[in-house]
Amino acid sequence: MTIPPAQAEAAAFLAARAGAPPVETHISAVFVGRETAWKMKKAVALGFLDFTRIEDRERFCRREFEINRPHAPGIYRDLLPLTRGPDGRLREGGDGPAVEWVLRMAPIPAGDFLDRVAPTPALLDAVADAVAAMHAAAPRARVDAPASLGRILDGNVPSALRAGLDPTRVAAWAGAARTELARIAPALAARGEAGFVRRGHGDLHLGNICLWDGRPTLFDALEFDEALATIDVGYDLAFLLMDLDLRHGRAAANRVLNRYVARTGDAGLVAGLPLWLSLRAMIRAHVEAARGRDWAGLLAAAEAHLLPSPARLVAIGGLQGTGKSTLARALAPALGRCPGALVLRTDEARKRRFGLPPERRLPPEAYGEEVSRAVHAEILAMARAALAAGHCAVLDAVFLDPRHRAAAEGVAREAGLRFDGIWLEAPVELLRARIAARRDDASDADEAVLMRAATVDPGAIAWHRVAAEDGAAAAATAAIGMDPGSVC
Repeated sequence: MTIPPAQAEAAAFLAARAGAPPVETHISAVFVGRETAWKMKKAVALGFLDFTRIEDRERFCRREFEINRPHAPGIYRDLLPLTRGPDGRLREGGDGPAVEWVLRMAPIPAGDFLDRVAPTPALLDAVADAVAAMHAAAPRARVDAPASLGRILDGNVPSALRAGLDPTRVAAWAGAARTELARIAPALAARGEAGFVRRGHGDLHLGNICLWDGRPTLFDALEFDEALATIDVGYDLAFLLMDLDLRHGRAAANRVLNRYVARTGDAGLVAGLPLWLSLRAMIRAHVEAARGRDWAGLLAAAEAHLLPSPARLVAIGGLQGTGKSTLARALAPALGRCPGALVLRTDEARKRRFGLPPERRLPPEAYGEEVSRAVHAEILAMARAALAAGHCAVLDAVFLDPRHRAAAEGVAREAGLRFDGIWLEAPVELLRARIAARRDDASDADEAVLMRAATVDPGAIAWHRVAAEDGAAAAATAAIGMDPGSVC
């Protein structure tokens, strides 16, 4: 990568200010100093963008500042021209004609970009929360979602061929992707009508998320093409899920997917996930190929995301403290298509109904019978949506009421799909100790709630009974016919 000759003087000036050469991409050069970073857009025309005119570089600098500063105010400081002073030398600001435009930003330590950070469960949850907040604030758009996605799909075929990807595999991928698009077009159109198409980030991979003040912060949203960034929120999220899956495995991607759905209630996004994930992998494949980097794993992922996998429903019940959520999270990544099953938890659905994050406690009145009926109905509706889209789901609830267990089984039966129920059980004294040790959990159940539940007769239990101990995951996978080696 090189800076165009016309910008050599500006680059030399900024490098002197930073005290180091720039960090370059194919469209930008970032000069990172001790207290300030200067970002300059390269005067290049690449087909999908044209930054050759200084007026356009100014316009896109302004647009980048406008769309990124609300989510990263500590990173994006201002933008200003480089002009000539009375001595003819370049300077920052000034009243003369602009020689170049730059964004002034806070420097970010290289180790704080999330493509350099080992993800913990807490960090993955925080990332999902940040994405959910961005999407909630994003303006809605009226777009023909299937047609827009079709244009993106078609545009990637010549790009992949120019980058040197195998023409036979590219053609086969394109055929499978178009077939999938035709299958899900009604669902995508309905999501567009329901307001899920928004002006999103557009380039939401781990390298465009950093730790700022200890929190995941999204930055560097796509600024040069409104059509590419005005997309279904699920397609926006899919880039992050694809990146997590390849870098850290399905469990990391599954955690973010389920936290995002827990915060938004958007279970319907799974209808588009196979195609969205495949497109994101194909885009990254030909971009990496064009840069002379390894692309084989990305192309294989693009192909794999379109392979069918049967949907199924698993329900996990038992008293408070039996480890239902722990087991659900362990099973989910290995169930069905990438990045694994939706985990639909009554505790999270209840918090969402009251507009609270999962870890915030609710008052006792939030646990009344009417609210509980609505919560169970909600997670069953979300499970129906997932199964109808060909995606697996795991229900996580106490399921003491036989009617709730029957309703869960009925969801799978209506869809003609496999159902497995798992009933976790353990001595009450063990459950009391576990509940006492809980921290930052979606469940508000305390010892009193447990002891009341322990007196309720659940009726006949026809589900797989599993001891809630260290070997619960292995026992559960064997009971429902999963490969033990695939469980996280």
